[in-house]
Amino acid sequence: MSSSQDILLRVENLVKHFPITQGIIIQKQIGAVHAVDGISFDVRRGETLGLVGESGCGKSTTGRTILQLYKPTAGQVHFDGVDLVSLKGEELRLMRRRMQMIFQDPYASLNPRMTLSDIIGEPLIVHNVAKGKEINERVEHLLEVVGLNPGFANRFPHEFSGGQRQRIGIARAIALQPSFIVCDEPISALDVSIQAQVVNLLEDLQEQFNLTYLFIAHDLSMVRHISKRVGVMYLGIIVELTDRDELYDNPLHPYTQALLSAIPIADPFLEEKRKRTILQGDVPSPVNPPSGCRFRTRCPIAEELCAQKQPEFRELKPGHSVACHFAERFV
Repeated sequence: MSSSQDILLRVENLVKHFPITQGIIIQKQIGAVHAVDGISFDVRRGETLGLVGESGCGKSTTGRTILQLYKPTAGQVHFDGVDLVSLKGEELRLMRRRMQMIFQDPYASLNPRMTLSDIIGEPLIVHNVAKGKEINERVEHLLEVVGLNPGFANRFPHEFSGGQRQRIGIARAIALQPSFIVCDEPISALDVSIQAQVVNLLEDLQEQFNLTYLFIAHDLSMVRHISKRVGVMYLGIIVELTDRDELYDNPLHPYTQALLSAIPIADPFLEEKRKRTILQGDVPSPVNPPSGCRFRTRCPIAEELCAQKQPEFRELKPGHSVACHFAERFV
């Protein structure tokens, strides 16, 4: 276990439900989307924690709720010892200097009516970090840091490619010199040839500025490359969390095993011999999740107990936590 000084972010029983309402004048709540349903994890200083899972499992909602872009339904988010959930107004605004986000879509996350100088310089103005000429100097330096020509400062986002736009988004995220950045699938909208460049840039910036990342992604191979630890999400909950190599070499949850079996292997002989885990059925609706274990409707080893009792998220091996009644079978 890490000491409290090593932990930058601690998430405890985080819940985020989106209400489903009915009616036009008088709206009545008739249900809720269980986007995030009671997850807990720590992020250590200077590390990259990867968060993987299928589309709609709650990864992006987790990142946004941590940063208080969505107010949590329940739970606590402690950032460097401060409970973010309890902060409001000016206190929360000041704390945002230390937490930033790189968004998934480099086309939608940049204002098309603003120049690069305005986009990257806006955080400096909002937080009163720089004024006048100093803003332009800082913007040009940030463009240089992310590998773009400082002379591009007066151009608009539509003049750049997807990879260049994502670099602009990264420059905006590091403008205030934060200590924690949520990377919300920062490479999924980019060409494969550009993805490695952006990931290498993120790694260089992490080393240069001592950044801590929560890296949300679909690409399991890329997550293995950049992350130190990896959490696997399914339908609003974390089902497995451990060190990167331990997860990929010894997965203990059936869902993790199915995800890893879907990664193609370059060697055709090994690819032919290995056993694939094909999941049956579709992901259940987050509006009405299954009783007991969320994964039981698709799990190849599910038993009656799985429908009756939700598995405890427990540490089965040192540093390796899993939420499965029968995880001991795979140890």
